Amino acid sequence: MGKINILDKHVAELIAAGEVVERPSSVIKELVENSIDAGATAVTVEIKNGGVTFMRVSDNGSGILKEDIRPAFVRHATSKVKVEDDLDAIATLGFRGEALASVSSVSHLELITKAKEEDIGTRYQIEGGEETLFEDAGCPDGTTFIIRDLFYNVPARMKFLKTDMAEGNAVSNVMDKIALSHPEIAFTYIKDGKTVLRTAGDAKLLSAIYAVYGRDFAKSLIPVDYTLGGIHVSGFISRPENARPNRNMQNFFINRRFVICKTAMAAISEACKGVVMVGKFPSCVLNLDMSFNAVDVNVHPTKLEVRFVNERPVFDAVYHAVKTALMNGEKRIEAKLGSDPAKPVKRVNPFELAQRVFRERDEQPVPTPAQKPLPKVDLQQEKKKADALFEMLDEPEISVPPLGGTVRVSDSASPFADRYQRHLAEKRAAKEQADEQRREASAETDAEKPKANEAQTSPAGHEASEELQAATTPAETVPQPIEEPAPLIDLDENYWRFVGEAFKTYIIIEKNARELLLIDKHAAHERILYEKLKAEKGSGCSQLLLTPLTVTLNKLDYNAVIENLDVLAEAGFDIDDFGSGSVIVRSAPQYLPLEDIEPSVIEMAGYLAENKKDIRSAKMEWIYANVSCRAAIKGGNTSTEQELIALARQVENEDVRHCPHGRPVCISLKKRELERMFGRVE
Repeated sequence: MGKINILDKHVAELIAAGEVVERPSSVIKELVENSIDAGATAVTVEIKNGGVTFMRVSDNGSGILKEDIRPAFVRHATSKVKVEDDLDAIATLGFRGEALASVSSVSHLELITKAKEEDIGTRYQIEGGEETLFEDAGCPDGTTFIIRDLFYNVPARMKFLKTDMAEGNAVSNVMDKIALSHPEIAFTYIKDGKTVLRTAGDAKLLSAIYAVYGRDFAKSLIPVDYTLGGIHVSGFISRPENARPNRNMQNFFINRRFVICKTAMAAISEACKGVVMVGKFPSCVLNLDMSFNAVDVNVHPTKLEVRFVNERPVFDAVYHAVKTALMNGEKRIEAKLGSDPAKPVKRVNPFELAQRVFRERDEQPVPTPAQKPLPKVDLQQEKKKADALFEMLDEPEISVPPLGGTVRVSDSASPFADRYQRHLAEKRAAKEQADEQRREASAETDAEKPKANEAQTSPAGHEASEELQAATTPAETVPQPIEEPAPLIDLDENYWRFVGEAFKTYIIIEKNARELLLIDKHAAHERILYEKLKAEKGSGCSQLLLTPLTVTLNKLDYNAVIENLDVLAEAGFDIDDFGSGSVIVRSAPQYLPLEDIEPSVIEMAGYLAENKKDIRSAKMEWIYANVSCRAAIKGGNTSTEQELIALARQVENEDVRHCPHGRPVCISLKKRELERMFGRVE
């Protein structure tokens, strides 16, 4: 065992800094939380190159007194905890006193601050934990931190940083969570000179949601407001029809602190049973206000996980809050520009609207039409029209629908009724005369034919008479021999017969007269599409969308998609960056239904974000499986007999045995097994 050494201050600080400062987003989180604790109502965050080279956090909070600046950068120096009992009820976001000491030890840090009770501000610079400047400066009330060259003195940590885009999106994700947790603060976030987030700071949660996730997401939410057992649950949850294929858009806050709360996740899943489709999860922004003594936030270095004294009240409060909100889901919140987003839009009853319209119409005076002179009638022209009409009519009656019955033309007031009757009589007489002439011509033809019964006068012609009589018997009276039906079962080895479909899911095939094949049509179609996607590799399977589709993601999923655009393109997706956490889909695999494109993109984004270290081939396999599963025909869908036969033939010809997820496609049931079940054989 080696000799135990006492680490010097610099090495100890570098090790300790690694527990708090993992990447630029860690620095932003700590500094913004300090601004919130300082009572700021406006916070501006700016980064460049993902925050690696430049970060600035400015606020209008209480500032730091000049005499407290140097002690603030000493490890475990804090104004929020004094005695041991304070740890049992932590009401602030920061409390350990590690942030400033950790950040200053691995960067070039500059502080400009002024307390409200002071006349002049102070500029303080510290590099690698060593003070380099301390002087007076003119500045407004509040605090500004400027961080440059993060990890400049720790190259081992520098090499583990990701691309500037990835680090920048991690900062964006932190800012989104903080903006949602404190809608009363106006946040401005500038990334590489471009403002990507700006909240109103009007204390309305829906306004913050609108700024972070956009209009479409905000319109899909219903309010949550419920209190149980001293726990107040407030916020918003998405409607069941807007559920997503993963939990990445579920946001939970405990006393305005963003946390990963598995208890609340389980409660939401339980409350949504029977309402939300299996495999989908509602999005939410929920804040739980509870006693500070009932929750311990000091169990994780980044304070993302908490521990409850008793989890059951938390579960019950979230469960009943979500259940009640879903039951009252008709109170939809419409987010509109220029309107109060927290005030529900008043809807008009269509029945009452129709009644009002009819009532207003009836109350208006009916205008009297102006009297117009009757037009002159040209009798010769009317006679020509009537003659043309008579030639077209074949029936002597005309039905008049309005006032009843059938009205004959002769009973009507038409001046041409008599002429019409004469026309019909002449037409009938001409027809009878033509029929009589046809009958006379037919009789003369029959008289010229040889008499067929002359052969019957001779005794020798008796047999011929019988044959002639049989020949002249109508065909339908001659009994026909009954053909034996073809056997239903062909004992040939190539025998194959479609029997039917069970439960709209399983295809039943009789094969070789010795076995039944049960084929899962979804699994079979899924495997076939999977093989096609692998063979095509995006060349030929992609189809351009008539209207590009915009998909909203959280910042981590968004970053994963942007980093893997080439992987998605190989799978048949043409996706571009749309900014502010959104991507635009211009084309997708032709097998994928339009309604499944957005869920598929969300699922792929979640997978890529959670499996960043997977090799490219593993990612492609998962994406192909996901697309083929969504594109395949579903169990329970109605299919034609021709479709089922074609699918079964393809399964047999291509030797498809398992779907991409490993489930069997086809199960064989032997005839002997059936006979044994029914006791026909031993």
